[in-house]
Order: sequence, then structure tokens, then C-alpha cells
Amino acid sequence: MSYRRRMLVLAICCMSLLIVSLDNTVLNVALPAMRREFDASVSGLQWTIDAYTLVLASLLMLSGSTADRFGRRMVFQLGLVLFTLGSLLCSLAPSLGWLVVFRMIQAVGGSMLNPVAMSIITNVFTDPRERARAIGVWGGVVGISMAAGPLAGGLLVDTLGWRAIFWINLPLGIAALVLTMLFVPESKAPTARRFDPVGQLLVIVLLGSLTYGIIEAPSAGWTSPLILCCLGLAGGSLAALLLYEPRRAEPLIDLRFFGSAPFSGATVIAVCAFAALGGFLFINTLYLQDVRGLSALHAGLYMLPMAGVTLVVAPLSGRVVGSRGPRLPLLLAGIAMLASGVLAAGFGAERSDPLLFTSYVLFGIGFGMVNAPVTNTAVSGMPREQAGVAAGITSTSRQVGTSLGVAVIGSVIATTGHPEAAGDPAWWIIAGCGAAVLVVGRLTTGSWATRTAERTAARIAGAQTVRS
Repeated sequence: MSYRRRMLVLAICCMSLLIVSLDNTVLNVALPAMRREFDASVSGLQWTIDAYTLVLASLLMLSGSTADRFGRRMVFQLGLVLFTLGSLLCSLAPSLGWLVVFRMIQAVGGSMLNPVAMSIITNVFTDPRERARAIGVWGGVVGISMAAGPLAGGLLVDTLGWRAIFWINLPLGIAALVLTMLFVPESKAPTARRFDPVGQLLVIVLLGSLTYGIIEAPSAGWTSPLILCCLGLAGGSLAALLLYEPRRAEPLIDLRFFGSAPFSGATVIAVCAFAALGGFLFINTLYLQDVRGLSALHAGLYMLPMAGVTLVVAPLSGRVVGSRGPRLPLLLAGIAMLASGVLAAGFGAERSDPLLFTSYVLFGIGFGMVNAPVTNTAVSGMPREQAGVAAGITSTSRQVGTSLGVAVIGSVIATTGHPEAAGDPAWWIIAGCGAAVLVVGRLTTGSWATRTAERTAARIAGAQTVRS
């Protein structure tokens, strides 16, 4: 495939990431307007985000393996159709309940986009250095969505109303669909994977019960039978998943992947980094509009320093990963996110615009640095025919992190009763996520970690050879 064609495929894949990422950042800015129209509680606002991320997280691995089996371009096209249709339905939602339902339709489509697009990129860009740079560009799209999302969302909410935030997905989705039909090559894994309905059900029960328990605990009480039952169900589902999956020849979650220290580290770091991001967007949107009294557009402008820095740093991170490996970007990411949280929580950054903007910039540096090494580490050490599954696990980790970040920090807000009172605890949670990125990034990179990745890839490839 020519260089120009590869670049065009990368652009199409980035377009799919843009509509998914843009949807999340735009939605956060619109939360106060939705609450006023629907008279929604904090938990209701949490569900407008987490209903989407939970469905997405539950289906990403299934979508990745399905694309490997039936064709990546075909699944990618179906995802674009469902996501665009779901966006149209969200703009017409008559109530908060229906909005949550339509967000779930969006998520079904979204689950077929990002991991499948990453699998397409992995198979198109076969040179490791070129692939790392492509992934850096891919990560930069998240920065673009962060920069454009709050501004576009704020402008739309202030002028046309919150429903208009879903309209921007329609032309982008249609354009991506047409370009995919024309230019993206079809590809499949050499060996088709079987479906794992039991594993899929256990993942859904695990994520759903855990998130429901965290979100509803402030109103129901942490020791109430309902919440204890949810947490117990989550623990039981996790135990069953760990016992059941290794016994399958082709499991939904191939636990052998976690024998690779870099892959395991990338998974944990993805959860922590995106939990910090989900919590950051949730608490700051409510704080800026409900406490400071800013309009949606002005709130978006306040968060522009964070988004702009992410946009600049993400491609640089990809280049560093391609030339020097993932350790340095991960360490810088952890330090910057930790410093951001400590500055806001320990030095009262919310009460001073210069300190607040400094905290935002630090968070943008950290989040911009983290995406490229996580993505590259997850897929580069695995056999290419397993790219869809590996990318699906990593994408799932991101969505699980976002769900947990919104659930935990939303519960802090519900417990304290006000975004201002929840500010310091929320920022300490974000600082803790940054510390986890720093420690895990240090432990799971280096020569020892590389050897575990090589052994894991050899075992997986050997097992595939025996089955074939």
C-alpha cells in the first residue's frame, strides 16, 4: 500500500476517534443545561455518561474479536451507522431516561470504532517506528476533541441548546462512512475466533454492578442491602471470569496477555489515566458553571489550556515512544498529573485563576503524554493477528477508567452535596491516579518487562501454531 493511501486510512480512523471523543467532551459541557431541562440529580447526570461508557467497555473486546473474524472494514462501517443513528436519536430524546437509552445505542456503534480502527492502523502500518508515529497522531486526535469539544459544545448550548451537541456527529459520521467504503482495505485475522457468550455476560455483570453500586451508594447508603448486593455481585463475577476464561481455547479476555508486564501496566495505566480524565471533566464542568456561574461557552474557554496542551503534547509523545520507548512519556505523564492534583487540592488552585490554569496545563501535559505509550505498548508486543483483541482490551480499560472516574467523583459530589465542597477530595483522587501512572509506568518498562512481553508473545504464537 502506498504512503499516501496509508495516510488516508489513518485520517479516516482518526475521524472515527474524533466523533467518539468529541461526543464525550461536548456532553460534559452540556450537563448543567440537561439538568435544568430534565430536573436531573447528580446520579442522573452520571448515568448520561456512564451508560455510554459501560456499554462501550462491555462490548469493545467482542467488537475487536468480531472484526478480526468477519472483517474489520465491515464492522467499522456498521459502527459508524449505529453511532450516527444514536446521535440523531439523542438529539430528539424527550426525557433523561430516553437520553440514557439512546446513549447506549451510540455506545454499541462506538464499540465498533476505536478498537477496530486501531487494529486497521496496526495492520496497515507494519513498520514499528512508523506505527508509533501513527499512534501518536491518533492520540493527538483526543487533544483536538478536547480543544474543540468544550468550545463547540459551549457555543452550541448557549445558542441552539444542548440537543445541538449531537448534531455535529451526523456530518462527520456520514463522511467517515463514505470514505471508509472507498479507501479502507478489508482485513481479517488468519484464524477466526469463537464467541464467548459466558465471558461476555460476566463482563457486563461485573462492570454494570460495580458502577451502579458506586453511583447509587450516596443515596442508598454504602451498607444498604442493595449496594452490598451490587458489590458482592461484582466480586463474584470477577472471580468467575478469572476461573472460566483460562479454560476456554478462545476466551473473550485472553488472560495470557497479562503475563506481559508492559501489557498489564498499559491496562492499569489506561484505567487510572482515564479515571482521572473522566473525574476531571465531570467536577470542573459542574464547578465552573454551578459555583463560578460561568456560561457553557466560558466554561469551555476555561478548560482550553488543558485541551490545547494535550493537543500539542500527544504527537510529541508518539515521537518519543518511537525513538526512545514508552518509559519517559509515562514518567512525565505521572509526574504532571500528580502535580496537577496536588496543586489544586493542596494549594487551593480553584480560588485563584493563575493556579487553576497552571493545574489545567499540568493535567493536559500528563494526559497528552500517556495515550501514545499505552496504545503502542498494548499492541506492539502481541502477534499482529491478535491486534483487535489486544486493542479491545486496552480500549476497554480506558472506558472502564472513565466510568469509574465519573462514578467515584460524582459520588463524592453527591455525598458532600455541592461541587465546591467536593473539589479538594476530587482533586486528591486525581492526584492519586497520577501517582499510580508514575509508579506503574516505572515498574512495567525496562529490560525485565521487555523479556516478559517476548515470552508472552512467544507462548501465544506457539499456542496458535499448535491449534492451526
